[in-house]
Amino acid sequence: MSDVLSCPVSGASGPLPEYPLPRADECPLAPAPAAQELRAEKPITRVRIWNGSTPWLITRHADQRALLPDPRVSDDDLDPGFPYVNAHRAEIAPVTPRLITNTDAPEHTRLRRTVNAPFVVKRIEKMREPVQKIVDELVDRMLDGPRPVDLLQAFALPVPSLVIAELLGVPYTDHDFFQRSSSLVLDGCAPPEEARRASGELVAYLDDLIDRKTTGPGEDVLSEMAGRVRAGEMTRTEAVHMGVAMLIAGHETTATMISLGTLALLQHPAQLALLRETDDPKLIANAVDEVLRYLTIVQTGVRRVAKDDIEIGDVVIRKGDGIVFDLHAANWDPEVFPEAERLDITRPARIHQAFGYGPHQCLGQNLARLELQVVYGTLYRRVPTLRLAVPVEDLEFDHTGTTYGVHSMPVAW
Repeated sequence: MSDVLSCPVSGASGPLPEYPLPRADECPLAPAPAAQELRAEKPITRVRIWNGSTPWLITRHADQRALLPDPRVSDDDLDPGFPYVNAHRAEIAPVTPRLITNTDAPEHTRLRRTVNAPFVVKRIEKMREPVQKIVDELVDRMLDGPRPVDLLQAFALPVPSLVIAELLGVPYTDHDFFQRSSSLVLDGCAPPEEARRASGELVAYLDDLIDRKTTGPGEDVLSEMAGRVRAGEMTRTEAVHMGVAMLIAGHETTATMISLGTLALLQHPAQLALLRETDDPKLIANAVDEVLRYLTIVQTGVRRVAKDDIEIGDVVIRKGDGIVFDLHAANWDPEVFPEAERLDITRPARIHQAFGYGPHQCLGQNLARLELQVVYGTLYRRVPTLRLAVPVEDLEFDHTGTTYGVHSMPVAW
């Protein structure tokens, strides 16, 4: 199999394409063809979203790098022009506490400071050995079990769920509950009442945990936040909702990167062989960033709103205009990543924007990188004949969630 996939780059039709833009069935891991066409021809253009509003779509890497850190580009989802992902997000915005996900400086700076410490590189690096133990035990269990097996359920979901449960201080025995609830909250096609109920159940669950950590703290993130609540550095509501956000993001995205990343590597056998045969931690770390670039699993775009007029290129984005950043299109920008359609684990890929960019860049990126480094450096070496147990065409991809992935991924060896 060739390590270069031939995918169409066409499909933008009409003056206002509907966003999110559809992927091509024959190349399910590539950005939407229309997004790539727009990046080449109209890198800053209007699109139409679910509620009929017409935010600007930004598809070039350079334009995203210029705009995402710009203080005139706001994360305030109470602004009337904010381009919500779906009806559920629009409905809950007025009652959602101000968090790192919906505020700007200086409030964002204060809130980010209260939760940043557990996610700095030095503290995350101390988790490498425990994460390696989790990965090895799950591989052992998978090898001793029946074949074929669903990689998502047997391995990809348990790894980050166990890790985030340990980090936050959440009982892993509750993983079925928080995985099911998280999926509903992130599902853009879920009935609003179901998403609302799942969100409420997660809030109640974290509220109870924060209560327990207040009276009996441990060495975990929720205990640290409970301490900050006692010290008056953050409110109880902020701590609870921050905990919900970390729990959701901490397992869903990494699980997707394990399963979808494995699929991408299986489709690029020369790159998989190179990764499988190396023990160079720098190459493994680089491979993680290249797979993150290649897949860029956030499929609903990063949403912002202009707080002032912004002139960029020959376009003026007016105050109050919504803005959507298509990260996947930017991460396949040939001006930054030549032959972007080629998965190349030796490529310098660290400047990708899979985690966003600027002050709102993903809080958990160091944890995600560490988990993926351990997984990518272990799974393919220990299961060298790993293969898909069904044709790629038979995989069911998730087009409705915030992140793009597969509903299941049968593998054998």
